[in-house]
Amino acid sequence: MANSLASSGYNNPMTALNPTLCRKARLARDARYDGLFFVAVKTTGIFCRPVCPAVAPKEENVEYFPQAQQAAQAGYRPCFRCRPDSAPDSWAWLGTETTLQRALQLIDAGALEEQSLPVLAERLGIGERYLRKLFDEHLGISPKTYALFRQVMFAKQLLHESALPISQVAVAAGFGSVRRFNDAFRKQLNIKPSDVRRGAKGDDAALTLRLNYRPPLNWSAMLKFWAARTVAPMEWVEGNRYGRTFTWPGSGTRGWFEVTPIDNNHALRLRLWINQPALLRKTVAAVRRLLDLDSDVATIEKHLGKHPGLRRLLTPGLRIPGIWHPFEAGVRAILGQQVSVAAARTHVTRLVDVLGEAQDDRRFFPMPAAVAADELAMLKIPQRRRETLRVFARWYLQHGDNRTPDEWLAIKGIGPWTVDYAKLRGTGEPDIWLASDLGIQKALAAIDPDFNSDTLSPWRSYATFHLWNSLS
Repeated sequence: MANSLASSGYNNPMTALNPTLCRKARLARDARYDGLFFVAVKTTGIFCRPVCPAVAPKEENVEYFPQAQQAAQAGYRPCFRCRPDSAPDSWAWLGTETTLQRALQLIDAGALEEQSLPVLAERLGIGERYLRKLFDEHLGISPKTYALFRQVMFAKQLLHESALPISQVAVAAGFGSVRRFNDAFRKQLNIKPSDVRRGAKGDDAALTLRLNYRPPLNWSAMLKFWAARTVAPMEWVEGNRYGRTFTWPGSGTRGWFEVTPIDNNHALRLRLWINQPALLRKTVAAVRRLLDLDSDVATIEKHLGKHPGLRRLLTPGLRIPGIWHPFEAGVRAILGQQVSVAAARTHVTRLVDVLGEAQDDRRFFPMPAAVAADELAMLKIPQRRRETLRVFARWYLQHGDNRTPDEWLAIKGIGPWTVDYAKLRGTGEPDIWLASDLGIQKALAAIDPDFNSDTLSPWRSYATFHLWNSLS
């Protein structure tokens, strides 16, 4: 039914959804549709997720919207029971629009709070006019309108799930003042922040949030992948939990997070500590990207399953286990060149032990400045690879996140595999194909020596992980 929903016009937000399919999904409270559309109830003036536990309204009293913002702009208030602010962002067309995907990720992380729209467009390698066109065609709104609504919805989540004072919620959501926050909240959602906060519960000592996703999610497979690559004491896999420390290069922001599944709820519980609340929204967006929670896995697996050889290797619910930051992904990829997973892990561990700053019993991944200034004698690797690491760190000091990994190819010692691996796990791009990877070549030899990866686009990143997983 999910693919029928997409073919009914969901790919274009300006096209009406198929009401018959939406009706079936909401009456079944099918979590596979969570985030794909929203249900507005005319008699109450409230809009909900299709998984809302409230008594289902009569069909003549509802209308459907592809996006939460469209329902809000039509005058509906968000439901306090199912909380549309917590719905997963599973855009059905996302894999085919990689530029727009990156734009959404950057805006969700607060890019338009830190820079202007022309600068964001330049960072994406496109013109401002074309960026506006992408948003108009696929979302029906402007980038700035999208950004403001996302800020408000994140603030609503914090009001529901944390005990942060409203003033801190405003800062964490990217608003310059409480007055501006209150005004935007009322205009966007037709309610006041204090109306949401009345029922809020929380503990000032810890920030705990729900991270919802559309099933399936193979959590055990992700834990297994991370466990083989965990760099202690920066990361940990303990029982059913994955956690790690993090830093935002250049900002002095650091913290840690830990995630565990919530049984039978299609959600993960996020425990988070951060020393600068102003980057909280950016951090939660990075966690969602690292966990790959916004991919439409059911659609992806159906597409990959069209290839007979790959179909029998598919592991249901497999997602892309990410790396925290592109700089870390680049360093890990350089240290992983032409060595085993275990050897790469040893190299990264030594780097973290010597150059990573410590806090209590944890360590943080080294900053670019620390890598650039060190001789890296702790690494038992060829001298030319040490020099590649230092040059790469100096490049990052100069350019930061304002350039794409493709530009790393100008650095001696960095080739296509290194760049693609960093894009695969460090930025979450959905269509990366590691053709030169020895593991991929081995897996392909067992199913089809003449394999044509083009047939798997735009989801070749997921095919890569399914092939790797088949080797284990």
